[in-house]
Amino acid sequence: MSSPFFKRAVRVLAATLSAAALAIGAAGCGSGKSGNTASSANSNDVTQQTMMPGTLTIGTGQPTYEPWVIGDKPETGKGYEAAVSYAVAEKMGFKKSQVKWTRTTFDQAVAPGAQKDWDMNIQQFSITPERKNAVDFSPSYYNETQSVVVLKNGKYANTKSLSELKKGTIGSMVGTTSYDFTISKIKKDVKTFNDNAALAQALDSNQIDALVVDTPDAVYMVQSGQVKNAKVIGQIPGSEDKDGMGIVLPKGSKLTPAVTKAVNALQKDGTITKLQHEWLKEYTTDIPMLEK
Repeated sequence: MSSPFFKRAVRVLAATLSAAALAIGAAGCGSGKSGNTASSANSNDVTQQTMMPGTLTIGTGQPTYEPWVIGDKPETGKGYEAAVSYAVAEKMGFKKSQVKWTRTTFDQAVAPGAQKDWDMNIQQFSITPERKNAVDFSPSYYNETQSVVVLKNGKYANTKSLSELKKGTIGSMVGTTSYDFTISKIKKDVKTFNDNAALAQALDSNQIDALVVDTPDAVYMVQSGQVKNAKVIGQIPGSEDKDGMGIVLPKGSKLTPAVTKAVNALQKDGTITKLQHEWLKEYTTDIPMLEK
């Protein structure tokens, strides 16, 4: 992180008090909002490597949905992603009071070159090679499948196969793994929407015949009434995301090794499995698999 100027200054003025003053000044000039450049380059304390030393700023969606976050209040730690976030933070050495939440859009969080005013971001980001070019990822904390939601009184209410859906108008959220599986497993002509709220509204208003989202979101849409009089007709065979969902960090973040270590430790000690059982069980079981 040190510049050539900084190194020369240290060599020439190391014996004087003014060298220390210049070093402090150089560090101040290097501070910024992006990544973790505000922290001391010489510190080994992970809690001091964050955008605001001593505070772990976590980005998530606006709004958030169950079962990922309960009641759109991630600060409660209730919901799978909220609970995972606090478990990761604790492994890194942060107290709950040292975690600050902020809201971002999904696309902005993984956009190349976009400002990252957070240390890490969690909102069901699938780990993909394309996104890895723009951001860092933690190891997977969940490997989801995709499911299809239709209206109970719609023409696909009793559909049991993907082949029957090919004639329908299918919707999915742009830039997501759900979209990728929809075009690869059902049909290439898919109506896209910017977020799941718009997607749900489209089905609710009969703009589309069916929508595809990850299975927990599909169950939540039905249970919460986000789409009225709807049902999940089944999971898409072969749609399990092998790479899974990861926590996003700014590209080259100093925190990436620590977050990776924390998630791996939570996998090894069984915490991730325990949290999935606590928060995701009712959203993933008893959902039939559609025929091809």
